[in-house]
Amino acid sequence: MSLIPQNLQAVTASIVAAAAEAGRAPDAVRLLAVSKTFGPQAVHEAVAAGQRAFGENYLQEGVDKIRALKELGAPALEWHFIGPIQSNKTRPIAENFDWVHTVEREKIAQRLSEQRPEGMAPLQICLQVNISGEASKSGVAPHELAALAHKVAALPNLALRGLMAIPEPAEQFEQQRAAFAQLRALYEQLRADGLALDTLSMGMSSDLRAAVVEGATIVRVGSAIFGARQYKE
Repeated sequence: MSLIPQNLQAVTASIVAAAAEAGRAPDAVRLLAVSKTFGPQAVHEAVAAGQRAFGENYLQEGVDKIRALKELGAPALEWHFIGPIQSNKTRPIAENFDWVHTVEREKIAQRLSEQRPEGMAPLQICLQVNISGEASKSGVAPHELAALAHKVAALPNLALRGLMAIPEPAEQFEQQRAAFAQLRALYEQLRADGLALDTLSMGMSSDLRAAVVEGATIVRVGSAIFGARQYKE
């Protein structure tokens, strides 16, 4: 028997508890179920349990899954691309996904804007910020964020919604909070500069509570819902 429905319940309960701790409404935080490496059937089980928003890191796997879920007769789902973006991969992202969390360069945003098909809703965009300054991490540097944000906000066929970050892992709750507080400060500065942002995509299974306390509006959770990932060799 699948554990996905009860796992979803447990993660939702954690979000509700963290929101209450921060004095926030429980529905102020949305759960993005990260389904990378799990097949269409696992997603379908999550859909049956009420989940509607899914995050994919690998482009071809994600596109295949979007098509498979349609064939399985799933209701309208919201698909978020949350992996690194190469220039030659922008078209299928623009054609298949509703949200992109990992824009870090103007060139990528321009290509997504140009390649978004006519008649589709604007592609919802988060800018990825390298909040911890790690050489191994993607993301725009904090001091370059404002210039990029204003350029992306001006592009047609895109809607700049907010910021995303994957901070350096930290064991202590206060350390986790500090990194998320940095992202929130950048977000508030952009709002003060006149950008109509409403989204902070931050927090995963291990630091969800700290992220929600610091204002996350989307948390990205995978293994706590679907189980341990099996990566192909």
